[in-house]
Amino acid sequence: MHNTLPFIVPELSSMKRYPEELYYRGNVELLHRSKISIVGTRRPNPYTRAMTLELSRKLSHSGVVIISGAAAGVDAIAHHGAGAENTVAILPSGIDIRYPAANAKLIEAIENQGLTLTPFEPGFGAREWSFVVRNEIVVALGDALIVTEADIGSGSMRSVEYALAMEKPIYVLPHRLHESTATRLLLREGKASAIDDIDSFVAHISQKGKNRCEDTPFIAFCRNNPTYEDAMGHFPSEIFEAELSGIIEVRNGRVAVV
Repeated sequence: MHNTLPFIVPELSSMKRYPEELYYRGNVELLHRSKISIVGTRRPNPYTRAMTLELSRKLSHSGVVIISGAAAGVDAIAHHGAGAENTVAILPSGIDIRYPAANAKLIEAIENQGLTLTPFEPGFGAREWSFVVRNEIVVALGDALIVTEADIGSGSMRSVEYALAMEKPIYVLPHRLHESTATRLLLREGKASAIDDIDSFVAHISQKGKNRCEDTPFIAFCRNNPTYEDAMGHFPSEIFEAELSGIIEVRNGRVAVV
């Protein structure tokens, strides 16, 4: 069994194009909570495996929902750490196809206890381009993106490009020389922040999530930097008042909370 989402997901307004349909299995209430996206290599080293597991587990225990793509490696570890009941898996295939097959049991557990989501109709097999769409949704749903390990030219860097375009905060794990070359480059270029202490980072993220829960639906929508046109379409009366009051600003055609 599968369903299509009966409501708009504000976070996805930051995508280049909002999906025509979103198919799901599981608990859609997870989409209304504070969320963090975690991505990375399919072949993580032991340090990355341990830190990704600890990070996702502690974020989950603090009330944060973990978003990832159900792929081998970092994705699967992030889902496991969060626990099936507190994670959202974005699929590059139809909702009825548990891809990759190696993670079929994990995806089934998430279907039953958490949430699986895809813009692709049932029966659709994963294609090279559908992974790109999957990655954009993974990034858009999270309040921030964590890349625990990635090399230059890897698929994870496509997710980083989306995060930069969406103006999402990017966090990475510190690595030794010659390891995780892409995340080290992001740090050198000032495009990401290092997670030097997991407990402090989790406390910071969970507090931000609590603050977001106190937002009105309009402010929560605007925190995702929607286009002015989208904001007008969803909140035509609120936007004028908020702009006059200085609560929001319009920058390059997008709405930003001041």
